[in-house]
Amino acid sequence: MTRGPGRRAPLVVVGDALLDRDLDGRAERLAPDAPVPVVDDPAERCRPGGAALAATLAACLDGRSVILVTALATDEAGEVLRGLLERAGVEVVDLGLAGRTPEKIRVRVDGRSLLRLDRTTRPGAVGPLDRAGRRALAGAVAVLVSDYGRGMAAEPEVRAALAALPARRPLVWDPHPRGPAPVAGARLATPNRAEAAGFAPQVAGEGLAAVTARARTLAERWAAAGVAVTLGAGGALLVEGAGAPLVVPALASIGGDPCGAGDRFAAAAAGLLGDGALPSEAVAGAVAGASAFVAAGGAATIHLDPGDPATPNRRPPMPRPPLERTPGERTPGERTPGAPEPRPPLSGPPVGERSPSPELGDPAVHSPSTDPSAPTYPSAPTDACSPADPGPGGGSAMARALGLIEAVRVAGGTVVATGGCFDLLHAGHVATLRAARALGDCLVVCLNSDDSVRRLKGLERPLVPQADRVAVLEELGCVDVVVPFDERTPEAVLQRLRPDVFAKGGDYALSDLPEAALLGTWGGQAVVLPYLEGRSTTQLIKEVARRDNH
Repeated sequence: MTRGPGRRAPLVVVGDALLDRDLDGRAERLAPDAPVPVVDDPAERCRPGGAALAATLAACLDGRSVILVTALATDEAGEVLRGLLERAGVEVVDLGLAGRTPEKIRVRVDGRSLLRLDRTTRPGAVGPLDRAGRRALAGAVAVLVSDYGRGMAAEPEVRAALAALPARRPLVWDPHPRGPAPVAGARLATPNRAEAAGFAPQVAGEGLAAVTARARTLAERWAAAGVAVTLGAGGALLVEGAGAPLVVPALASIGGDPCGAGDRFAAAAAGLLGDGALPSEAVAGAVAGASAFVAAGGAATIHLDPGDPATPNRRPPMPRPPLERTPGERTPGERTPGAPEPRPPLSGPPVGERSPSPELGDPAVHSPSTDPSAPTYPSAPTDACSPADPGPGGGSAMARALGLIEAVRVAGGTVVATGGCFDLLHAGHVATLRAARALGDCLVVCLNSDDSVRRLKGLERPLVPQADRVAVLEELGCVDVVVPFDERTPEAVLQRLRPDVFAKGGDYALSDLPEAALLGTWGGQAVVLPYLEGRSTTQLIKEVARRDNH
């Protein structure tokens, strides 16, 4: 295996290869002998599945040089799979499989699955790692283990070679409930929410605090540098060390097929780490890649049949992204009397579905509706009273916030809070606010009062007075209520609000958030959100001053 001058080192994918078949037809009648649809004239389309899909996506969508270390059978399905991988431009190191090729067959109508059939559910014996496999691992820019629980990741010589990889070589491990634990030292492990719950059943709960606790448990158990739990339509949550987790919401989308989203996420993250990205950057890029993949139609859009005009061309490598997102909002729970009116849902793309897999039922993520007829959360006129003291008639910002929180909790929803000065509102602020709102069912903004801003920023700030900042914020569709506070930090107001999540935009290099310990006292979770590079009020002020001086 030689590489020509200028050819990049390959991404090496290690894992179980499957053959996926889609039977797409039309259904216009029911069978006379049973109340089931009759699928007429189904057209068959084959594609790589499992680790083979992850390798195909890295090659076809990211334009990467890819080597797949796997075990293929010598049956007809294995020959089909081998041909598909060759057409995708994936180099195969075949360790040999004693048994039949596993197949996943979806019966579909109008782009929706009616039924899935699995063939060869009992795994065959995988051959030992050979010299070609060792050479591939030695020359990899990064390694992705795409485990589908069929023996590749458990093969002793494969595991020994993976464990011996140098620390500088990124190892990403996408685990499977029926597979072995990752080897120690992985740069990133990528279980989905359901898998993480199964791997750490001792951690109870369903919210972000529970997901974070499971990720920390798994990072310690697996001796992994980071664990990114994919959250379906909620994007992904990354834990590294003891700091606050990073949550990257998925991009808003309508429709789409989640099949293969987990493979797309893992392959994109591994490739970006091989390019030199930080784990936080790799997770942000992987969420963006998986979101676009699902919105475009998922694995069903990968056509590798000979002569198929839809066969994807190899694309240039995916760029290393800035940490920026345009997230949406999650649909609140069913309306309870007195609870806020829910906004109409737009389904976001699930991130973390395996190939193929039923949806995990995560709540939809959507952007604030621009439809003037869409229902919105009730909002009382803004007042500038101190949050600690009720205003006339009990209409203070704190009273309104507490009323909203009670209604959301009665409906079984999640309360999210964020905080800041929000002086000269800019795109970075809006991105953070929308990302925060996507984490739950209402967003309370804890706003530094004018006196608080002066203590933090100096006597010349804020440029925009409190009443105006409140008015602007409460006009945003992602903000439900604003509570000003006079202290330097929002701990006192958070103690009264007791949100489930406190979200803060900022540099993920920060080891912790000061509010994290306080949130933990009532089972809440503090999280860090991606931010837009180069957007800050201070920079805006400096730029205005510079232009005035010219």
